[in-house]
Amino acid sequence: MNPLKNILIAFFIFSISSTQAQQSMIGVFETSNDVGNPQNQGQTTYLSEEQSYLLSGSGTNMWGKKDEFHFAYKEIQGDFILRARVSFIGEGVDPHRKIGWSIRSTLQGDDQHVSAEVHGDGLTSLQFRKSPGGITEQLVSTDSFPDVVQLERKGSTYIMSTAKFGKEFTTVTLPDFKLPNQVFVGIFICSHNSEVIEKAIFSNVRIIKPAPADLVQYRDYLSSNLEIMDIKTGKRKIVKQYQGSLQAPNWTTNGKTLIYNQEGALYNFDIQSQQSNLLYTGFANRNNNDHVLTFDGATIGISHHSESDDGQSIIYYLPTTGGDPIRVTPLGPSYFHGWSPDGNTLVYTGGRDNVYNIYTIDKSGGQETRLTNESTLDDGPEFSPDGKYIYFNSDRTGTMQLWRMDSNGENPVQLTFDKYHDWFPHLSPDGKTIVFISFPETVNSDQHPFYEQVYIRTMPVTGGEVKIVGYVYGGQGTINVPSWSPDGTKIAFVSNSGI
Repeated sequence: MNPLKNILIAFFIFSISSTQAQQSMIGVFETSNDVGNPQNQGQTTYLSEEQSYLLSGSGTNMWGKKDEFHFAYKEIQGDFILRARVSFIGEGVDPHRKIGWSIRSTLQGDDQHVSAEVHGDGLTSLQFRKSPGGITEQLVSTDSFPDVVQLERKGSTYIMSTAKFGKEFTTVTLPDFKLPNQVFVGIFICSHNSEVIEKAIFSNVRIIKPAPADLVQYRDYLSSNLEIMDIKTGKRKIVKQYQGSLQAPNWTTNGKTLIYNQEGALYNFDIQSQQSNLLYTGFANRNNNDHVLTFDGATIGISHHSESDDGQSIIYYLPTTGGDPIRVTPLGPSYFHGWSPDGNTLVYTGGRDNVYNIYTIDKSGGQETRLTNESTLDDGPEFSPDGKYIYFNSDRTGTMQLWRMDSNGENPVQLTFDKYHDWFPHLSPDGKTIVFISFPETVNSDQHPFYEQVYIRTMPVTGGEVKIVGYVYGGQGTINVPSWSPDGTKIAFVSNSGI
């Protein structure tokens, strides 16, 4: 039995009397309604605290020449990515009850559509109707009983991606399918039985406008979502939205504040009040997203692009409460990534003669020590909580993978071995789990760009199963820095979307 379902059923009973089926602005949707005139009226309830959607609905079917279902939707133009976690509530009546995403040219039940559908018996298919009153066709996925459902439009191509939470996407593609530029998109439920009302929960719902093809990275930016995720369940909540670029949240040791980068400045975000205020960093107003707190939380190291060093990134530190920065690294570019547990040693990526390796240096400055000596890229170094090891990412084998070495640079060991490019290993406070970001094969191994479909993944530090905990549109700035909550139950990160 899924305990999450029990909780959500309770929320449904509590909320159903106060929310009508037709209403304006239901979370990210403009409204909800029944399509195709089903016998029993459906309903959408938005649980704002959970940022989840509870749908109930009837309908004879979504097949043949006509569809009947309940629909929470909005109008949108151009390309987009629709993503959610989905789950029926209860055992249900008909094995062909359906939930998922639908893209429709109109709100008529017999009109053109493309729909990503998960059936009660596990059947997963991309269904479509080419013309009004036409017969429904489908492409059946090899996936079964997924609970993560994504439907993407790229021009005239539609891509359904589904997964059981924790696993990779399985995709089905429908090319050369014509729908209007402006369409209705949303989540739906169909009972496949006119006498029955079924219920379902939709969480982690995202309607994403991806970057246009002509976007110039580091000049043009999409909007940002600051999110908090329960690392065990994958349940996510957006706590702040910004119509520009905010990046790389740290979690302070008291568990009350996130520190993030926004256009060269650092900000404190109070989680309870959800208010931000500027963190004073003196002259350092060109900070990148490499900033890390000491293990005791008293000091923050930053990477500031110093004008006196030809704009190169130089490492400084200051009190976490704010103050005038103290310089550490004599040379640049130097990108900060971690403190030793005692706070006396900094570990970072240094570019020397256009080669990037991993270095350490004493907090007081002086001579740096090179720990790796590769012609390829080593990056993202971070001390383990016991100080014995440094975890990092390297593309020395041809793909960017996670590695571990002794704190003096000896005995490097590769930790991941897959097709993805893995970046920025961050250890949980108890030192048992690594969380990191994985870029697709289409990205160059030495790049971690903005605005890609990425996975946030975890693995035990001792090796073992790699699990996906986040299906995210983001990349650069998503999880560059350690962002575990002090109790190790959550992480903070940034996702992106156009407006």
